[in-house]
Amino acid sequence: MSTPTTAVDLDRHVYGSPDATCTLVEYGDFECPYCGAAAPVLRELVDTSEGRVRLVFRHFPLFQKHPFALAAALAAEAAGDRFWAMHDVLFAHQEKLGATGFRAIAVKAGVEHPDDVVGAAAQRFQPMVQADYRSGADLGVRGTPTLFVDGRVYTGRLELAALRSGLDLGRR
Repeated sequence: MSTPTTAVDLDRHVYGSPDATCTLVEYGDFECPYCGAAAPVLRELVDTSEGRVRLVFRHFPLFQKHPFALAAALAAEAAGDRFWAMHDVLFAHQEKLGATGFRAIAVKAGVEHPDDVVGAAAQRFQPMVQADYRSGADLGVRGTPTLFVDGRVYTGRLELAALRSGLDLGRR
């Protein structure tokens, strides 16, 4: 199935080379166990791609299933330039999600003001999370993780070898 991308800001939350020839956009939920399992695989894919792949993360909190997903997305946004560190620690400690857990996770991620990742301070990031969610819904995202490779839905397995093969990195 091929789906064109909508106006997704591909310069926000980019991991990897900005000049990569392949852009992988992930719609994810910090409370989703499948996203948690995919996170280190996607990082390794980028880290071993010799600059050919970049990962763009977009929030798609499944708040009806995961009660802390929206708050986790807000916490990640509130982490500012420590977004990717917060991303990694949130996924590594999904069992600790919640107001107290978010502060501890922020400390572990090196966030300068860990109290800012919860409550009213984090709420100002609601429009960014909503925009990500809306862009995913517009693309037909229904669950997480959902991946798009250069604008097309990736339907393969979320394993390193399958991703490398599915992205056809040998030709890039």
